[in-house]
Amino acid sequence: MNAPIPPDRLMLEQDLAAAEFRCGEAEGRWRHIATRWPHVVIAVTAPERTKAPNAFAFRFECSGYRQTPVTAQPWDAERNAPLARAGWPTGPSHVCAVFRPDWKNGKCLYLPCDRHSIDGHDEWRTKYPSRLWKPARGIMCYLEQIYDLLHHSDYSGVVGA
Repeated sequence: MNAPIPPDRLMLEQDLAAAEFRCGEAEGRWRHIATRWPHVVIAVTAPERTKAPNAFAFRFECSGYRQTPVTAQPWDAERNAPLARAGWPTGPSHVCAVFRPDWKNGKCLYLPCDRHSIDGHDEWRTKYPSRLWKPARGIMCYLEQIYDLLHHSDYSGVVGA
């Protein structure tokens, strides 16, 4: 007999099948690579830069989804392992402030919507209300922020380029 699917996983699967996520896939903004509960790997596209990939994979930890924010780390989808520091996205100011391999040992992004990064940053709740985790939007609020950063004029490629 199969064990019942936990509610948090069902919610994530519904969001990955929803029109908003599927439209982002159709537009080439991101693509679902794999789900191995409680993790999901999603590649987010990036503009062409010398010696940089045209997409970055992120491994999201989704336990407690949607009520609990997710956390994400840059991921090497081919090796199924954390992305090496030299492969992280970078830029002169905005991008490098979020994609920080030194922050929490590279296990999350320095974003207000991230489960681990919000801890200890109570001022973010008033300073960046539009960037906080919103349970009604789920993983979309995180994906859109990553996509926007990778398509910001500040994005210059990868750390090791």
